[in-house]
Amino acid sequence: MNILLLGSGGREHALAWKLAQSPRLEKLYAAPGNPGIAEHAELVELDAADHGAVAAFCAEKAIGLVVIGPEAPLVDGLADSLRAAGVPVFGPSRLAAQLEGSKGFTKDLCQRAGIPTAGYVRARSEAEALAALADFSLPVVIKADGLAAGKGVVIAMSEQEARDAVSNMFSGGFGEAGAEVVIEEFLTGEEASFFALTDGKTVLPFGSAQDHKRVGDGDTGPNTGGMGAYSPAPVLTPRLEQQAMELIVRPTVTAMAQEGMPYVGVLYAGLMLTPQGPKLIEYNARFGDPECQVLMMRLDEDLMPLLLATAEGRLAEHGAVKLSPDTALTVVMAAKGYPGTPDKGGAIGSVTEAEKYGAKVFHAGTALKDGQLVAAGGRVLNVTGKGGNVTQAQAAAYGAVRAIDFPTGFCRSDIGWREVAREAKA
Repeated sequence: MNILLLGSGGREHALAWKLAQSPRLEKLYAAPGNPGIAEHAELVELDAADHGAVAAFCAEKAIGLVVIGPEAPLVDGLADSLRAAGVPVFGPSRLAAQLEGSKGFTKDLCQRAGIPTAGYVRARSEAEALAALADFSLPVVIKADGLAAGKGVVIAMSEQEARDAVSNMFSGGFGEAGAEVVIEEFLTGEEASFFALTDGKTVLPFGSAQDHKRVGDGDTGPNTGGMGAYSPAPVLTPRLEQQAMELIVRPTVTAMAQEGMPYVGVLYAGLMLTPQGPKLIEYNARFGDPECQVLMMRLDEDLMPLLLATAEGRLAEHGAVKLSPDTALTVVMAAKGYPGTPDKGGAIGSVTEAEKYGAKVFHAGTALKDGQLVAAGGRVLNVTGKGGNVTQAQAAAYGAVRAIDFPTGFCRSDIGWREVAREAKA
């Protein structure tokens, strides 16, 4: 079967790496891809916003499955256009992708379906939002309603900080994403991510992970798209995972189907493990980045049949997803200046040598310039190791990090720190 993979980041490199291992794969195409993805796929120039061009390419190349990596094409309705052209797609429709495209939509769905989440208010103007702040205690969470590349969330510790966040969002600080905001109560607990595949009816768990959003060691500094992750997340125990499935994920899939928006693809639930049990923070309509990298490292079966069964509504025929009991941990190497203005163009060397340590280096923001690998984005490489626990996986990943020659890059030195401390006490 021929497959088209859309995207250019570390998540898509991990998907390409895993798809390329399938004995059923004939040809993998990727658009636009990156130098790492090019090792597994033929890169093609396709604009995901041009639905007609993507559909025409699928017809020309006899594409049997399209895998949409990032969220923007899903929210834009690309999956609908391809399905209308008779092409199987792994990824939700435009209406179903509202679970990520609009935080307010998701909060309202949770309210209708009785799904545990933080108390909230939707505000469509700055005046409305400022007035609503009076009903919340500090700290308070301010979120841009739309897509903001993982950065449209402010945890305000003071009234002035909350007011400034509201003003920044409505004045265009996050573009169109801030045209509406959601104000939420602050939840206490530890965060974890839970993934499930669904074809709109059947739901299969696809593992857990913990991401590290803040740019600095010890979870300090501004939020980013993610500086590292590990899987599984031991804090999400089997009991809590079952609660997340039965109280959050399954009711969401049921509600979406009942409301005429069946969800097809991977559903990524960001959870807060509160004293009252897991509560939904937000949904993503695709694999996380960098969570996808650690999940693909743990997947102990062919990815292609799983994605195709999801796309074709046959997930009930598939048994439980086979994941290794080992831990995978990824460290993001970013360009200096990230999450602000990254220092692009810096040379990168010794990636092949780094992989001799047993790690896998996924390319995120990279490019080739005159044959030299260079940084071309904020998050540049995802250095991913495996081990029997978080401590061992962390050692494998950082061993490879130290072997990479990337003078204009940086990374956190403590990915997995909470669980490493817990393992040391065990």
